[in-house]
Amino acid sequence: MSRVAIMGIIVEDLGSVGALNELLHEYGRHIVGRMGIPYRQRGVSVISVVLDAEQDAISALAGKVGALPGVSVKTLFSNVMSEE
Repeated sequence: MSRVAIMGIIVEDLGSVGALNELLHEYGRHIVGRMGIPYRQRGVSVISVVLDAEQDAISALAGKVGALPGVSVKTLFSNVMSEE
């Protein structure tokens, strides 16, 4: 069962950006869209990612992203589900 979710990511260690982009590329088939905002005054980047995937795939991505040094992640799931 596929679910719609939004993942909020804050990158404080810009050295993790390459690994983060690799993970997002790996899960690219599940990504509906993403927006990244560099907040230079604070030295962080804020990224939002909209996903449509199985809950297990979304949770796996969140776990891998959250394990990166200097990266925080939170995921919000919609109640919208699909059999696709």
